[in-house]
Amino acid sequence: MYTPINQWAEDDRPREKFLLKGKSSLSDSELLAILIGSGSRNESAVQLCQRILFSTQNNLNLLGKLSVQQLMNFKGIGEAKAIAIAAAMELGRRRRDEEFMELKKITSSKAVFEIMQPIIGELLHEEFWVLYLNNSNKVVYKSQISKGGLTGTVVDTRIVFKMALEYNATAIILSHNHPSGKLQASEADKQITTKLRDAGNNLDIQVLDHVIITEKAYFSFVDEGIF
Repeated sequence: MYTPINQWAEDDRPREKFLLKGKSSLSDSELLAILIGSGSRNESAVQLCQRILFSTQNNLNLLGKLSVQQLMNFKGIGEAKAIAIAAAMELGRRRRDEEFMELKKITSSKAVFEIMQPIIGELLHEEFWVLYLNNSNKVVYKSQISKGGLTGTVVDTRIVFKMALEYNATAIILSHNHPSGKLQASEADKQITTKLRDAGNNLDIQVLDHVIITEKAYFSFVDEGIF
């Protein structure tokens, strides 16, 4: 039989439990329940959130991929609740991004993957980004240069190096994603890399690597000996 949350024992209610026992004591579904505030006539907010999480195999990364419309397909989730969940997922992604971006020193292609995978690794379209580094190889800025479709983007060399000069970068690292999951550099990838590397040489701004990102892996031009 369904029992409303306000009739639960005080330390079982998500908000009260948060205050009494701390945020780490709450399950994912209880934290989500705080976000949406209420359930429906037939189930509590916690039960509703358990159902949503069950549909994503209790995987928060999969939950973060759901669109507002997909969330609204769950009975009891309207537009406001769906937006609240999506906004929380985006804040979590940005927080993870910032943890990596606190002047993180690039020592390997894996470090580039750790920075860029949360940003572009799960996208369904292709984006081209540049990491701007100081003379200690620490990231001082990152920027999306272009956004395209499923198979490619157009990169403007002038924009890439205009920003490098603005941020006093001494080196850059190129990165883009392959929504297909294919870990292989195309001829277009090689051509734009060569073009940017040559332009950088003229400005004494070194192109250190080009890293292709997928959801779970990466391809480095340097590691593969293409540079």
